[in-house]
Amino acid sequence: MKKLLLMAVVLLSSVGAFAQHTVGSVTFQPKVGMNLAGLTNLDKDDRRLGLAAGAEFEYQATPVFSLSAGALYSMQGTQDDKDNTLKMDYINVPVLANVYVAPGLALKAGLQPGFLVNSSSSDTFKSVDLSIPVGVSYEYENFVLDARYNFGVTNVVKDDINRFINRFINSDCKNSVFQLTLGYKFDL
Repeated sequence: MKKLLLMAVVLLSSVGAFAQHTVGSVTFQPKVGMNLAGLTNLDKDDRRLGLAAGAEFEYQATPVFSLSAGALYSMQGTQDDKDNTLKMDYINVPVLANVYVAPGLALKAGLQPGFLVNSSSSDTFKSVDLSIPVGVSYEYENFVLDARYNFGVTNVVKDDINRFINRFINSDCKNSVFQLTLGYKFDL
């Protein structure tokens, strides 16, 4: 039993050695994944499944704290009960604080401005969005699995709501996005 426990400790400590980056290092992480997106305050909200892809840089400030920033193409929006898709695609710029609570395991939170680049009704939606991303990631041998929830802060609908959007909205709407990505970290 003691040998098995000792082997487990050695194995776990070697996994941690692969996942840690030295203080002062900078990494580049291309990533790809999916979004499950919707809008708050809708009568009926069917989520839109979409692509999330881009890259992030991370600066390791201390052994347990890092800062990251990047750019991600994010397919967001929603669907109504007749399967009409409301497309809202953004270039999101997440700026995050990362706290490593265990080897390779990080909790993260920050701010994320988003810039609307494609929409099914461009005269309806504001061109800039702000959200608060909160999540967790796990790194193993430079592969990073990241799960985030982006809490929308701003109302994405322009003040002059047109007839198209009236089918969907009964109040102000904010983006609500669950995002899951897989990336690979390169040391710079």
